[in-house]
Amino acid sequence: MSRQQTWTPESAKTVREFILELKKEKKTIFLNTHNLDEAQRICDRIGILNTRLMAIGTPEELERSVGARRTVIQLEQINDSILNSVKKLSLGNVSRDDSKLTIELANPFKENPAIIRAIVEAGGNIQTVFVSTSSLEDAYLKLVREQE
Repeated sequence: MSRQQTWTPESAKTVREFILELKKEKKTIFLNTHNLDEAQRICDRIGILNTRLMAIGTPEELERSVGARRTVIQLEQINDSILNSVKKLSLGNVSRDDSKLTIELANPFKENPAIIRAIVEAGGNIQTVFVSTSSLEDAYLKLVREQE
């Protein structure tokens, strides 16, 4: 008769901290997990398997393979001056939905400051800024669907 292993948040944290400590010591660690969030948090390189090796790369590379990152900016209102200021930056596809701008970007964390500056200089009143990225789970599901 086998005893079932039960993982608690505490035990998962202990194992994760141990792995990260080994990583600091420049140890190579092979982690086999179905927990993609955990893999994304601790792994430098990830191989996605589904009966065969389908992809390998950094978490960021695999996430980008799914699609563009988007910055979503909610404003009080959008006028032509604001829209033209953002489009002049030639960063990526810009779409508008009422008082919300969605901009596809290669690197939102690098490009967002210029976008925000342009909006404010054009008289825009920003309410929220949100960066939407793909996850490792999105990459896995895309690869599995393509394989089928």
